Amino acid sequence: MNSRERFLITMKNGRADRVPCTPDFSCMIPCRMTGKPFWESLLFGNPPHWKAYLDAADYFGIDAWFTGGLDFKYDDGVTIDSRIVERTDQSVLNRWTAHTPEGELWQERYYLRDDPDTLIRKWIKDLEKELHMLKYVFRIPCGYSRETIRIQKQAVGGRHAIGGGVGIPGFHWWSTDTLDGGLEALSLLQFDRPDLIEELRVRHYAMALKQIEMILDSREFDYVFIGASGGITMSSPELFDQYALPFVQQATKMCKQAGVPTLLHSCGKETHIVRRAAECTDLSCINPLEIPPMGDCDLAEIKRLYGSRIALMGNLHTTEIMLRGTVGQVRQAARKAIDDAGKGGGFILSTGDQCGRDTPDENIFALLEVCKTYGAY
Repeated sequence: MNSRERFLITMKNGRADRVPCTPDFSCMIPCRMTGKPFWESLLFGNPPHWKAYLDAADYFGIDAWFTGGLDFKYDDGVTIDSRIVERTDQSVLNRWTAHTPEGELWQERYYLRDDPDTLIRKWIKDLEKELHMLKYVFRIPCGYSRETIRIQKQAVGGRHAIGGGVGIPGFHWWSTDTLDGGLEALSLLQFDRPDLIEELRVRHYAMALKQIEMILDSREFDYVFIGASGGITMSSPELFDQYALPFVQQATKMCKQAGVPTLLHSCGKETHIVRRAAECTDLSCINPLEIPPMGDCDLAEIKRLYGSRIALMGNLHTTEIMLRGTVGQVRQAARKAIDDAGKGGGFILSTGDQCGRDTPDENIFALLEVCKTYGAY
């Protein structure tokens, strides 16, 4: 059984030949392993970041999975250019400008030599004044090209699973990717101008559901990845249910009808999302199920309550265990996670979100060793 088969069987809550090993090192470790400043891969595509990830995954021998590219097309008259605003030996500040039929929008992202990038200015600076510009932020595609995903699939050669990715609407997304002022600005608008927040929701839903429709139509992907980083931590259970949950319900229903499994990611507090997903959506699998203090998940309890309805993926601590722990501690934590959630299948051994840049190689190799020995059914 290869990595792709193992991952897909398990995320459908089945039982493969062994527990899949999929530590999350989708950003920092691949960038480090290129030997270049992080911006070379993340900004300039030298190498493309997906290629850096595959190279890292092959080096460690893990059951890799990643979000592939479907090149969406638009007919809204928008052109986007990119330019470096400031560059030093240690950082790059890049600005994207969207030239629309109604004026310009811009955002800036800050890249460090040896750390992940940060979006520091967002497309919308004042939602009330720029409400009419939302259609140029949440752009509804009119078509797509398969060029990028075909290149990626050729490189993968059927070894690993490739998903199509879509962001879940909600405060977690709008605060980090859409609106300057972040959570503070959104919270004020929630009380003073809920109609503006509703307009955000409507626009984002229309875009994201169309993207899923095209991902399914392309028949190029093994699963659909729906992302809600900080879905509760950057929001609340009530706001998640109001703005994000209806989308998850619609998206997972569409995918189930098409016979395509779904994977939801929401780092931070997640127990509420697991419960709601298991009770009232068609979601197939959820990660990363982080433990306190960043998260609130008890893996054994979640398996007991919801493991018959949804596959689980997680949840070794990325700093205390993966970064600072010994090989022995990593093995012990991995075995415990398998004990807590591996019985009967439907469990993918992973980490509680992103492994740090300086995570020792031997700790990642230890995870794979445990999956091959202790995780075999």
